[in-house]
Amino acid sequence: MSALHEVSGHSLTLLHTGEEYFPRLFATIHAASKSVYIETYIFAADEIGSQLKQALELAAARKVSVHLLLDGFGSADMPTSWLNEMRKLGVHVLWFRPELARLSLHRNRLRRLHRKLVVIDGHIAFVGGINILEELAVPRLDYAVEVQGPVVSEIAYSMHKLWRMVSWTNFRRSSHRIGQVRQRTGHRKVQFVIRDNVRHRQDIEHAYLQAIAQAQHEVIIANAYFFPGRHYRRELLKARQRGLRVVLFLQGKIEYRLQHYATLALYDELLQAGIEIHEYTKSFLHAKVAVVDSRWATVGSSNIDPFSLWLAREGNLMVDDSGFAKSLRASLLHEMQYGAHQVTQEDWFQRGWWDRMVLYMSYFLVRLLLDMVGYVHKIDDI
Repeated sequence: MSALHEVSGHSLTLLHTGEEYFPRLFATIHAASKSVYIETYIFAADEIGSQLKQALELAAARKVSVHLLLDGFGSADMPTSWLNEMRKLGVHVLWFRPELARLSLHRNRLRRLHRKLVVIDGHIAFVGGINILEELAVPRLDYAVEVQGPVVSEIAYSMHKLWRMVSWTNFRRSSHRIGQVRQRTGHRKVQFVIRDNVRHRQDIEHAYLQAIAQAQHEVIIANAYFFPGRHYRRELLKARQRGLRVVLFLQGKIEYRLQHYATLALYDELLQAGIEIHEYTKSFLHAKVAVVDSRWATVGSSNIDPFSLWLAREGNLMVDDSGFAKSLRASLLHEMQYGAHQVTQEDWFQRGWWDRMVLYMSYFLVRLLLDMVGYVHKIDDI
């Protein structure tokens, strides 16, 4: 059940899975009076996609300024008829890096728009990892945050700036003006942190590493695609050496086989250090969240893998508040108890030599693929 948290002039509502997220999102869009901005990786042509399409069209009919930015790979299956209908009814739609060569391994093809952001009327925002995608039977485990307060202006600024940049690259005239955002200094309880390919290449990763390095009791990380570099793993191992409880809540079902096996190859080192690993098997895990010391928490779109940390555009909300962090922690512990199983060292040792060989081969194949797309200078960190 979603709960409201008041944090340093912000109102934050933690939303658990699409069952809580989509009703709030649609209701807010239907109430919009000025503007709607949406960025998403996947916009599926299913029932949820149809409902959002209708909500955007109705908003445009009310003379609300509606802007939809879609990733050219994740939303490549969007029907042309849907695009034409939305544009005809006044919805502004742009593509981020349209997919032109599906078999290309050029690094730019992997620079995706992976953010899932919404800003409505300039004062309500949604930040998280939930795509516009119908979830049949058991929903994917994922989170988002509905937020009001000063940080919304920063989220809106980031979205407006990217919209204008994409407008230029698509040879479309953009009349949108980007206002100045007042820079807040000092420690902030609620922060919006992005990863891009210009000035913020490692901001999200550094925020994670700083939180882990400063942890005193417990680190819980829930991540769908977990393939961190050596520096990141070293910080987790250091946390265990300091006597902290370190918990990794990871994908138990196989979604992308190569990536899944490459992650399993890391288990031996982590388990030997005493790090807990819980695999979610109730449905697919899609969360990208963390809680440190029941005080610091993050919810967003960034996985802990090379594609999110080095290539994709991501957006995470960082919150320093015990009430919010404890709500997220309680939800994660509940999901671990009723939807996951804990992996032990005995489980690892029971794998046959051929099974382990496949995992290690997958690990080195992922390294090779990163090398092939031009990231040889990063390989030493994996």
